[in-house]
Amino acid sequence: MNSMQHRNVSLAEQIFEQLERDILSGRYARGEILSEMGLAKQLGVSRTPVREAIRRLEQENILQETGRGLLVVGISQEDMLDMYDIRLQIEGLSARRAAERITDGELAGFFAECDSYRPRGGSAEVNMRNKRTLPVLFRLLYSSGIRTSEARMLKRGNVDLDLGVLRIVEGKGKSERLVALHPSMLEVMRRYDELMEAAFPGRAYFFPNGAGGHLDRHWVSYHFRNI
Repeated sequence: MNSMQHRNVSLAEQIFEQLERDILSGRYARGEILSEMGLAKQLGVSRTPVREAIRRLEQENILQETGRGLLVVGISQEDMLDMYDIRLQIEGLSARRAAERITDGELAGFFAECDSYRPRGGSAEVNMRNKRTLPVLFRLLYSSGIRTSEARMLKRGNVDLDLGVLRIVEGKGKSERLVALHPSMLEVMRRYDELMEAAFPGRAYFFPNGAGGHLDRHWVSYHFRNI
């Protein structure tokens, strides 16, 4: 852990990234039981940042509290491929564009596919919600650089559509950062919010699922594969 403490990110973020890598690489096997104290000793840190990292891993359904310890849920091979596919092709678009390795035409083509996507298999209401959500979600990932999990679990109360600012809250300690929206993205978010608020008044999450909760990573992966 000492080598990572020079990075300009919180210790809890560093621990989260290391534990995520260790679990996904198989260092901690699926079904293994871990403990907060044991992880803190292994990493040579206090329990507080480990606790914050664990909560994020629980939100991602990579760890699960069982009452007798933390169960390593891990991730299936298919989910892993989906995750890397999304990171490379969506979140990576920003880096590629910065390096001028993606043309305006390629970028426009990707978002045109998002706009023309026709979800199937659900009710008319579900398909319409998905059709409205996908183009906005992927544009937000590209334009803001926030994590997919941060976008999925973004609460409506943390989106200031007057100032054009997102408040990203992380962990039990409620550490946070502010992310400014590009004016064009802000207009997209405002239109989406009006439509969704009419359909789901008083919703808690900016991108809601049918039950009023947040979207899960499987939802994102499934629809991304089908665009």
